[in-house]
Amino acid sequence: MSKREYIIANRKWLEDKAKEEGVKALPKGIYYKVLKEGKPNGAQPQRRSIVTVHYTGWTIDGRKFDSSRGSTPIAMRLSDLIDGWIIALQQMHVGDEWELYIPAEMGYGKFSQPGIPGGSTLIFDIELIGVA
Repeated sequence: MSKREYIIANRKWLEDKAKEEGVKALPKGIYYKVLKEGKPNGAQPQRRSIVTVHYTGWTIDGRKFDSSRGSTPIAMRLSDLIDGWIIALQQMHVGDEWELYIPAEMGYGKFSQPGIPGGSTLIFDIELIGVA
């Protein structure tokens, strides 16, 4: 598959996923499905917050490229992360677990990362554990 075909396949996958039952839209072409709801009045991160999460990331072909599960949750400053995470996590409450679908433009764009070809739609299972 050529780079162009790969990018088109990733966009089509996201368009199809957006039509599935239970999938909700966020700004900038990001979609999510709620896997577990935390407290509706639980803390929500701001852009400069330190977030503690468990996560697993896949490409659309089911290849896992990263995960914190099986070890200690990761604590990171939200503003240091990819745009898709910054936008989505600010909508989450502590205790929420979402499956997040991030278009390439809100992830790594045309740049490849280890295990992630450029142009990839990213899928993450993210559980927001804490906000500081």
